[in-house]
Amino acid sequence: MTAARGGWDSEGMTRLDGKVVLLTGATDGMGRALAADLARAGATVLVHGRDPGRIADTVAEVIAAGAGNEAAGAAADSTEAAAAADRVRSYQADLASLAQVRQLAEQVLAAEPRLDVLVNNAGIGVTEPGGGARQESTDGIELRFAVNYLAGYALTRLLLPLLRRSAPSRVVNVASIGQQAIDFGDVMLTKDYDPMRAYRQSKLAQIMFSFDLAAELDLAGVTVSALHPATFMPTKVSPAAPVSTIAQGADATMRLIAAPAARTGTGRYFNGLDESRANDQAYDEQARRLLRDLSRQLTGA
Repeated sequence: MTAARGGWDSEGMTRLDGKVVLLTGATDGMGRALAADLARAGATVLVHGRDPGRIADTVAEVIAAGAGNEAAGAAADSTEAAAAADRVRSYQADLASLAQVRQLAEQVLAAEPRLDVLVNNAGIGVTEPGGGARQESTDGIELRFAVNYLAGYALTRLLLPLLRRSAPSRVVNVASIGQQAIDFGDVMLTKDYDPMRAYRQSKLAQIMFSFDLAAELDLAGVTVSALHPATFMPTKVSPAAPVSTIAQGADATMRLIAAPAARTGTGRYFNGLDESRANDQAYDEQARRLLRDLSRQLTGA
């Protein structure tokens, strides 16, 4: 059986009917394609975005996908459309603000009785925003470290009670093959700022957090994975000409959402569909402890 988009082969995958999936960064690029795939697979999709207009457009697209109403000129049965609409909800937050990350978590905890999968997909690329210049978040944290890593760290920590209650559940962190060891003497890169280094260390931090959290939740029924979905997809965060398609990235991420947990395991890093090895620092327990302590200090989570 193959999804209507023609990319995700669902054979051997866990059914997503009744599963609730929170997807950050769902209004653009791979996130938007993945949100539609999740709706086609029967999941309840919690669409996160920053811009209200883009959120509204994405919600309409995801509802149409869930109702099987994507072909030009097609009209979904009213019952199908209503059912699909019931399976899509939206949440707005700017992940460059830890206060808004906390508000997002509070809203989800208040509104959602369960959460089966959290996909930390939102992120920013190497040069945009800022054109390669160093920028800081609302909280005075280097922007890429704040958005690509700390926001997902804090959101996951705050939603852990709900994920535990919903077990078996999953956390999927969308990282990158582009990784660089974190300099704990200058994590915020205040000296000799390099946007590529900023991006790469933020992505390695995601993987290090994934390994730590998987060990912490080993007996809690919550699995944790990180992946590089695809290389240079045609999205606004890509710094180079496309090599992979958005569909390939969405397929790889969907696998970690929907494949049986026995197949994907926990505490693993994947390059596309294949398990791979991350930067050596990800396996350094002392480095992970330093990152853990810093993350707690910066977020309070």
